[in-house]
Amino acid sequence: MDDFRYPIGKFQNRNKISAEQRADWVKQIAEAPTELRVAIHGLSSEQLDTPYRTGGWTVRQVVHHLPDSHMNSYIRFKLALTEDKPIIKPYQEERWAELNDYRDTPIEVSLILLETLHHRWVTLLSNLQDEQCVRTFTNPESGDVLSLETALGLYAWHGRHHVAQIRSLRKRMGW
Repeated sequence: MDDFRYPIGKFQNRNKISAEQRADWVKQIAEAPTELRVAIHGLSSEQLDTPYRTGGWTVRQVVHHLPDSHMNSYIRFKLALTEDKPIIKPYQEERWAELNDYRDTPIEVSLILLETLHHRWVTLLSNLQDEQCVRTFTNPESGDVLSLETALGLYAWHGRHHVAQIRSLRKRMGW
């Protein structure tokens, strides 16, 4: 594997998304907290502070990043469901990863946050109607307009993507 940054490939946007595909993505989001726990199980503090690739985040930063990112997405979903084509608030994830809470907070706190957040998010996602899935929000930085069903696919991929980064590191390091 040559591309440690994208071990499962980049997110592929689909034009036609079926109800079955959406249900599979909701399942992936439901499973993400457990998959992350399994991926980091037994890692030492030194291993948690190892970058998953040269110039990349440490495993610890990835663990803290996931609930931050998914919390932002959860809020974006709620905005799109309650407002007409909202413009979302972007954030500087690279800068967030440098804040002291990523360094000083035990990873268990972020694992619990991810589990709790995903429980709420899956409850919301599991009851979306077809007409709700095509509601959109706009990212003012990129100008991208995302439907909720596309965002659902993106964040299902996002969880798998970061878990795969950790698993790839463990395999390369023999952990």
